[in-house]
Amino acid sequence: MSSIDITGAHDAPVVERHSRYRFVVLLLLMFAYCMNYMDRQVVSILAVPIKTDLQLSDSQLGLMGGFAFAIFYSCLGIPIARLADRKNRVTIISLAFTAWSVCTALCGFANNFVQLLFTRLLVGVGEAGGVAPTYSLLTDYFPPRQRGKAMAVLTLGLPLGSALGLLLGGYFAQHYGWRAAFYLLGAIGVVTAPIVYFGIREPQRGRLDGDVAVPTATTSLADVLRHLARKPSFWLLSFAAATASMLSYGLGFWLPTYIYRSQNISLAETSYALSAVTVSGGLIGLLAGGAISDWLGEARKGAYAAVPCVAFVIGLPFMLLAMSVHQLVPVLLLLFIPQAAGVVWMGPSISAVQHLAPVHMRATTSAIFLFIVNLLGLGIGTLAFGALSDYYHSSYGDDALRYAIITVAIVLYPIAVIMFGLASRRLERDWETS
Repeated sequence: MSSIDITGAHDAPVVERHSRYRFVVLLLLMFAYCMNYMDRQVVSILAVPIKTDLQLSDSQLGLMGGFAFAIFYSCLGIPIARLADRKNRVTIISLAFTAWSVCTALCGFANNFVQLLFTRLLVGVGEAGGVAPTYSLLTDYFPPRQRGKAMAVLTLGLPLGSALGLLLGGYFAQHYGWRAAFYLLGAIGVVTAPIVYFGIREPQRGRLDGDVAVPTATTSLADVLRHLARKPSFWLLSFAAATASMLSYGLGFWLPTYIYRSQNISLAETSYALSAVTVSGGLIGLLAGGAISDWLGEARKGAYAAVPCVAFVIGLPFMLLAMSVHQLVPVLLLLFIPQAAGVVWMGPSISAVQHLAPVHMRATTSAIFLFIVNLLGLGIGTLAFGALSDYYHSSYGDDALRYAIITVAIVLYPIAVIMFGLASRRLERDWETS
């Protein structure tokens, strides 16, 4: 390991801002992001055979699929991001990529709930080092006016990774068993992680902001928190995104189980149907959110929160309609709208957060944002759906999960609308004073 540099002392010279190379960097980071979500979301399609094989309840599935991962992912993200604000971000991302891939493969060896819970904790430890440094790195490859679109392209890894996780997980679970799916995804990550390390050069920090900053150990976590305490829009965006994540992570985990239970189709057929909705809705929602926010944001920075606000207003009625019909095709067509609307927030919110802190605080600021988003969104969202499903089972039987989804949607969609709306009113002032 002596040949791997994390100091940043040997960073490559500044890459020209108009170079095609930055798009190569974006694609490589999107690939890593895609693998991140493949490893994270494959559990959703494997939930049915895992539940049968290990004899788990819906609450245990929700705990394993959400909270177990989120607790370490969220808490370790901040110290790793502190390191990324001073050291080589490319090295940190590459090591994290390798670590979470190895831990994903280990999930296939679990023989009971405790072992599976522990291995999912380890996946969270690995993935904690991947996302915040990536956000920081991209801001040094794309100028401010293009960051919304760049972040949207990066987060295309979410629907692509989720869909591929569904497809590969469903196919391998049906033909080779659920353990084989974990082995496969882990092996792919271990083999491809070096491509990220050797394919991306560490850029000079702040070079596109007119504010070249030298990383320094004198900026403490307390300094970052004091800075953010003067930015109400950061906290509003963080809790709005956390609410949105409760919906997206919860639905992403439980919709495969809901479709499988309600439509009486095979696991592979479930994965094919939902992957089509996930990819098409996700691509349109992410790209539209980034492009529209950058366009409107030229005149008013509050658009970076207002656009997600409108998206959630649109998404709620279609989600409720999807839960009220029973035929597969109408369900999938109706789910397309909330799937697209539910990811619109990602590019604009992540881009806005980068502008609420100076360049030498961006990775740490991103990690604090992700701590809130994932601890609440991933940790509570997935568990809430499962716990409600267990609670409703005595009254609604096989329809318990349907009513759990309806309940959570009725509560969380309006909260997301309110939080993003409040953030849009404050964002203009906070952006200008960063």
